Amino acid sequence: MPVALARSISLTAAERHRLKKAACGHKTEHRLRMRAQIVLHAAHGRSNARIARQTGLHLDTVRRWQGRFAEARLEGLADRKRSGRPGVFTALQAASVTALACRLPAESGVPISRWSAPELAREAIARGIATFLSVSTVRRWLAQDVLKPWQRRSWIFITDPGFRPKAQRVLELYARTWQGRPLGEDEYVISADEKTSIQARCRCHPTLAPGRARAMRVNHTYAAVARWPTWPPTTSTTRRCSAAPNPRPASTRS
Repeated sequence: MPVALARSISLTAAERHRLKKAACGHKTEHRLRMRAQIVLHAAHGRSNARIARQTGLHLDTVRRWQGRFAEARLEGLADRKRSGRPGVFTALQAASVTALACRLPAESGVPISRWSAPELAREAIARGIATFLSVSTVRRWLAQDVLKPWQRRSWIFITDPGFRPKAQRVLELYARTWQGRPLGEDEYVISADEKTSIQARCRCHPTLAPGRARAMRVNHTYAAVARWPTWPPTTSTTRRCSAAPNPRPASTRS
């Protein structure tokens, strides 16, 4: 019976360099290393049977990768795309579970402090996001997300005894109310303390990086060099502003 010869393969200098690098590389995947060796053996004019014996592969495997290289060169040595099983969940369902993970469990009436993958899967099914959802699917969706706001935990230590009346004044201004009176159309609120990114400040507590089973912890209490409180509102008719500069020494601010 005649010996089946390998397909005639000629290599360029660049192809030979890449194939040798793949065949001898320590970090190359085993399957890619064997395919490169098959092509290199075939380029030396060796028979299919001899290549199969030297590589320990089946004869049909040797023929297949020779044929793919002859048809598509180096690109033919890569795995072809497989259709795989069609997707079960939509992108909207994955986004809905991710959005649920960004919310506090207390908002859903779940008596836990932080979401876990099993709790998220149960809550998603209870909300009708999906009729069935495995824990591994939830973990995969959350791991694939680039932004992970559920892994951050922020807090502020409020040390000012007069914080409540001060906060009430600011919150009333957000609601366009001043001293129990709604602001008119010609009255405006001017805030001079909103560009936090350019303030000279230092956090009182360092940010703790995320670790195993621990979210990133960010404390927003910082030491301010000076403060210029503004007492709005400003009336457009009188062009008067009740703000007055009142610099203070460095203090702890939250």
